[in-house]
Amino acid sequence: QVQLLESGGGLVQAGGSLRLSCVASESIYSFNNMGWYRQAPGKQRDLVASITNSGRTNYADSVKGRFTISGDFAKNTINLQMDSLKPEDTAVYYCNVNRLGVWREWWGQGTHVTVSS
Repeated sequence: QVQLLESGGGLVQAGGSLRLSCVASESIYSFNNMGWYRQAPGKQRDLVASITNSGRTNYADSVKGRFTISGDFAKNTINLQMDSLKPEDTAVYYCNVNRLGVWREWWGQGTHVTVSS
């Protein structure tokens, strides 16, 4: 069972920055895709950013140019640097990893991000 431990959430003013980290219990080389999702109250969980084990990244249009996802393979960590934060970025952020072939995915417990105006 893969375990994902997230950290870095909190309260920040609009325009500020936060860095989320997700530490996996296994080498992140073993996952095909790694990503961050978010879920605001009353809304569905949506993809924010993803990265493959070859380093290819993908971003939601709403965060392009403001957020950066990266993988630290030596530390089994997936990071999400969030700059120029807006109140609409307020949500619970979840780390997700998956393996293709025999499909499996795992989720972290979530970390709260609140951006005040």
